[in-house]
Amino acid sequence: MSKPLPCRAQAARLIAQLMSQQSSLANLIPKYLDSIDEGEHGLFKELCFGVMRHHARLSGLADQLIHKPLKEKDRDVYALVLIGLYQLAYMRVPDHAAIAETVQASIALRKQWAKSFVNGVLRQYQRRADSLQQQLSVAASHSHPAWLYGMINKRWPEQLPQILAANNAAPPMILRVNRQQCRRDDYLQLLAQANIAARPCRFSADGIVLEQGQSVDALPHFADGWLSVQDESAQLAANLLDAQPQHRILDACCAPGGKTCHLLEQVPTATVHGLELVESKLERVRDNLQRLGLEATLFAGDASQPADWHDGQSYHRILLDAPCSATGVIRRNPDVKLMRQPEEIAAIAELQFRIISALWPLLAVGGKLLYATCSIMPAENTHLVERFVTGTTDARHRPIDADWGIEQPYGRQILPGGQDGDGFFYACIEKVEG
Repeated sequence: MSKPLPCRAQAARLIAQLMSQQSSLANLIPKYLDSIDEGEHGLFKELCFGVMRHHARLSGLADQLIHKPLKEKDRDVYALVLIGLYQLAYMRVPDHAAIAETVQASIALRKQWAKSFVNGVLRQYQRRADSLQQQLSVAASHSHPAWLYGMINKRWPEQLPQILAANNAAPPMILRVNRQQCRRDDYLQLLAQANIAARPCRFSADGIVLEQGQSVDALPHFADGWLSVQDESAQLAANLLDAQPQHRILDACCAPGGKTCHLLEQVPTATVHGLELVESKLERVRDNLQRLGLEATLFAGDASQPADWHDGQSYHRILLDAPCSATGVIRRNPDVKLMRQPEEIAAIAELQFRIISALWPLLAVGGKLLYATCSIMPAENTHLVERFVTGTTDARHRPIDADWGIEQPYGRQILPGGQDGDGFFYACIEKVEG
């Protein structure tokens, strides 16, 4: 049996796939981990997430050092250069070890010719780091592509430094306590007894922020359904819906099931339907429901085509966590900086509008639709809700009175770095008599 590739070589292959716009970190990481020694899982993830987090800066440095573009088939060698630069610029790996191991990875990739190439590029960086940095664009120096930096600067100029810093940082690990099993204060005591430093979330009554990330296996009673891992901003949805025990609730675009489960933890007798476009994504929702001891009806279908799956009965509440640009969760999904393109924003907003328009007839009079995204783009958020409400005679925007986020003309925006939670947007829309 052939020996598995070393960690850095595997990371180079994954990053090369991403640079070819293939898949995503979230999809690729689990597949690669199966062929990497468990002791190197942490390093592998650090390299992959780190290079994606700082891709704009690292590629800006690399392009100054590489005078002749590499062939497409050697994209993995370019990725290796980025890995080497990341170690030299951001990690505590000794420089000599970082260079030596990265050079060896080129041999593992069967690119013997690249050994001297990679070594030469990294040695040049060591000698010229300061002058190379000075040649970077403002956007690249902040590890953001030019279009994204420009859009953030245009939409949120006062919060620009905060957003950039948050996008370049690793996210905290945040838990949600299952109130059907335990009170938050009691679980905080369990964590203290396990020597796991933690504090309560500020805005979610069920949330806990860990001072350091942990394996879920180290968390007391995780397997018993006492808690879940969920960002604080996402935890706000359940309270905003204000669901009641007799309500029928639709959670559209429900995977991976965090909000579905939180709803049932708060109102276990409600009837909850979870909809997801792809059947395979519902497996994780089912797993979460089973672990937490909750029940919901799940089905696959296109949220913009309810005639294909709707049973004809109205819902008292609809949660639409719409497909979006994910520009609010870059710290968790740093490949968004590389994979997302500016022209996609308008197309995403049109899809969101089709979905909310299609789901609206399913809501009962007096019912509430909670529109949510993990985006910071007004085109996907307040502008979209304004367009829908002003063009729909039986829709009324209900402002959210809260001490989190920033009030918008329609809805409320949480920005990355403003609090513990991710960037998120919420808007409450009530159905009135037409």
